[in-house]
Amino acid sequence: MSTVTGEPRRGSADVLVVLFDGVHSLDVTGPVEVFAGACDAAGDPAAYRLRTASPDGGPVRTSSGLTLVPDLRLDDAGAPHTLLVPGGRGTREPDPRLLEWLRARAPGARRLVSVCTGAMLLAEAGLLRGRRATTHWAYSGSLARRHPETEVDPDPIYIRDGNVSTSAGVTAGIDLALALVEEDLGREVALEVARRLVVFLHRPGNQAQFSAQLAAQTARREPLRELQQWIVEHPEDDLSVTALARRVRLSPRHFARVFQEETGTTPGRYVDRVRLAQARRLLEESSRSIAEISRACGYGTPEGMRRAFVKGLGSAPADYRRRFRPPDG
Repeated sequence: MSTVTGEPRRGSADVLVVLFDGVHSLDVTGPVEVFAGACDAAGDPAAYRLRTASPDGGPVRTSSGLTLVPDLRLDDAGAPHTLLVPGGRGTREPDPRLLEWLRARAPGARRLVSVCTGAMLLAEAGLLRGRRATTHWAYSGSLARRHPETEVDPDPIYIRDGNVSTSAGVTAGIDLALALVEEDLGREVALEVARRLVVFLHRPGNQAQFSAQLAAQTARREPLRELQQWIVEHPEDDLSVTALARRVRLSPRHFARVFQEETGTTPGRYVDRVRLAQARRLLEESSRSIAEISRACGYGTPEGMRRAFVKGLGSAPADYRRRFRPPDG
């Protein structure tokens, strides 16, 4: 692939990734691949200086059983430009040496970044006090209870609050890393990295962690599970509460109440997620016009779909399609 040229350069950024026993391997390797890929895409091997460090400088065992060998001890690392703290099982009972180092040295970094439950470590070290943050949806409640001084938002895939950035579970670290590369080296470099990794550049930080398909797995009653799947397969149909209630032979009021009890969301919001997911897929994978896609996904008009995209993704459909275009050739 060709190297991107003509993009802004802001000098070399020292990126230090913290390692510990029980770390989630993808929390580490996902962002590292983004930063390393940015060096290649920019044609500048020194764009990022990547290093890893553990409390004693020794190998660590990831939650999946892989062994990672760090470059150095934390005490020998100095203050990096960007400090990345991944998550994993090891955050449940963190190494006291790691917390002590974070308290003493992390404030010296220009950027603090956490992936998944790495936010727990930042919070335990007092680095999220008075800030807005996120983490994996399954642990957001625990983070909020243990650290009421932090405003925890469980919905976005990442949040940037000043020089502190926190991201949701696992692959959201890739999205956050792409956002940082775009800030440092320009959009074209970040886009080239995203193309090589075959990911979207980049999912907006305010995008919800749950997809419509994941939400579809939550209903306990068979008729509601079947209805949820039917909605996914027929986004262009009449999906009003009245029409959906008729399909499961319930009154609209009773249906709306039971649906929310079992899925944690209203029928309307679920339908919105389904339609948005389907429209995204068609924009990414087909050459159909925006007008055709808007009708196929139940929006009726391009303007209706545009409003849904701006609200849900912070991006108009045409811009979304341009960002996901495949590389030439």
